[in-house]
Amino acid sequence: MAKIQSRKNSTKKEVIIEKASRLFREKGFGAASMRDLAEHVGVEAASLYNHIQSKSEILQTICFKVANEFMSNLEAVESSNQSTLKKMEAIIRLHIRMMLDQYEFVFIADHEWRHLPEPYLSNFLNQRRSYRKRLGDIVEEGIAKGEMKPIDPYVAVLTILSAVSGIDSWQRSRKSTSAETLEANMVRYLIEGLKK
Repeated sequence: MAKIQSRKNSTKKEVIIEKASRLFREKGFGAASMRDLAEHVGVEAASLYNHIQSKSEILQTICFKVANEFMSNLEAVESSNQSTLKKMEAIIRLHIRMMLDQYEFVFIADHEWRHLPEPYLSNFLNQRRSYRKRLGDIVEEGIAKGEMKPIDPYVAVLTILSAVSGIDSWQRSRKSTSAETLEANMVRYLIEGLKK
């Protein structure tokens, strides 16, 4: 079989992880085998183990790459001097951009995290809970400052995250709406829903 074709500046492991993300999205983590992955990558199954230890290692890499990206963005937004509405806008934009630019990775982190082995599963869930709570804290602060409507912060966060995850339907459609129009309209709609 052919050698792993790596894109410029991508390691073989990164190429394997990227192709695995597509495979996991299409088949589901549980149904995708290492043999399937080897076929998808274009190598012998045995040679995959020169770059990765297991399917679980790939899943951990994907889930924590996404979680860490969201968390580092949140930390930057929290420490900024922007209004709470601008902070939420920055967070919403990142979520939308991630769904547009790193769709497979976000899809896997949102749908396949249940397959993470311990202690990674508990760690991932704790990070997720903490992230959502901190988003809720921004909404709570916005309400206290009179910048946002008096809505339940948990409901606001749940609504925003659910709306953004709906981009999954756009990704699978013929895309009659451009990514730019989608982002602009979603941000406007979600921010207007928060604004007092």
